[in-house]
Amino acid sequence: MIAASVRRERERAGVSLTELARRARIAKSTLSQLEAGVGNPSVETLWALAVALGVPFSRLVDPPHSNVRVIRAGGGPVTHSEQADYAATLLATSPPNARRDVYRVVAQPGEPRTSEPHGAGTTEHVVLATGRALVGPVEAPVELAPGDYIAYPGDAPHVFEALAPDTSAVLISEHI
Repeated sequence: MIAASVRRERERAGVSLTELARRARIAKSTLSQLEAGVGNPSVETLWALAVALGVPFSRLVDPPHSNVRVIRAGGGPVTHSEQADYAATLLATSPPNARRDVYRVVAQPGEPRTSEPHGAGTTEHVVLATGRALVGPVEAPVELAPGDYIAYPGDAPHVFEALAPDTSAVLISEHI
């Protein structure tokens, strides 16, 4: 697993065995053996490689993950609102060097979900999947129907108010 991770990150960085060994201040033969799955690298060797590659240490020792991720309807970590009948399921977090989170939202008519401003430069994108909702800036929300899309500043107060039972949407919070 570590051998594959080191090779993957070296290739992703576009550096040769020789260059990575030089940057990490380890012998090229040590790196070659490591990528071949021979030997038992020390924490210090792995740490030096992580620094030389500009990646977190965990990227070299964490098992590789599939690049396809499926979360079935009703699955995933759900967070509920205290002020409205509103639940957000985190579908994806930002990978390194990207700044966006993806949620599936399910809401019921009643008290709207009003959000305080997020960090400066945040934009929220919503695609309504089912039902109807008022979405957007608190002072001027827009009524959406299934398939409608809206983008609005997330760094200002904003609202999501379900107008029909079991209203659902995909929300992408983009941080700049």
